[in-house]
Amino acid sequence: METLIVERNGNGIVTVTLNRPEKKNAISMPMWAELGETFREVAESKDDRVMVLTGAEGAFCAGADLTPDGDADWHQLDRMQYYGWVGLALHEIPKPVIAKVNGVAVGAGLNLALGCDLIVAGESARFCEIFARRGLALDLGGSWLLPRLVGLHKAKELALLAEMLSAEEAERIGIVNRVVPDAELDAFVDGWANRLAEGPPLALQLSKRMLTSAMTGSLSEALHTEAMAQSVTSTSKDTREAMIAFFEKRTPVFHGK
Repeated sequence: METLIVERNGNGIVTVTLNRPEKKNAISMPMWAELGETFREVAESKDDRVMVLTGAEGAFCAGADLTPDGDADWHQLDRMQYYGWVGLALHEIPKPVIAKVNGVAVGAGLNLALGCDLIVAGESARFCEIFARRGLALDLGGSWLLPRLVGLHKAKELALLAEMLSAEEAERIGIVNRVVPDAELDAFVDGWANRLAEGPPLALQLSKRMLTSAMTGSLSEALHTEAMAQSVTSTSKDTREAMIAFFEKRTPVFHGK
């Protein structure tokens, strides 16, 4: 690909690296297209169990590339709806997705990270909903994701004041799951990714879907969905394998069946 590096380790982990380091991995139109294609590919793959999203050479993503690209065929509304489709494609990947944040994650870059299931940041990472500084409104799902993560008033503070957050502050308010020393970021994320890749794919996918749906549903709906999901997992080969492994005092081997 022109703007991404996509690597598969053979153990179910696919790492997608935004690769425009000269622009701090700002998202150009080719990158938007390649991200959308890659997210669909991962969602549909039977071999990919976990996706790690990161940026090349000391930055996660500096947001959308605002440099004019000369593409006169795109009306701005069409362009923004396309960005939104890419964000939705990320959000709808059924497998666990980890954002590994090194350096800056601002604007659409921050909201790209927020669309992942887990965020691990190096201690030097910085975060900002920078849109207001550029005279712009939130995009890429930030208006939906932020209030659910940090509460309505804090979300308004982040969006309206557009202040830069340290990794420590981002962790404190609930944007980031873990902050680790920069030198330990790769190893820590590898550890989480391997744990998830070795887990029961069907159960993880259903749990992810239920937790996301619960943000907008009722308790009654959640209980009904849990009953349906548990009826699926409890009769799976993976659950049988887990029970046998428990009695045999060994680590289970899951196949997503």
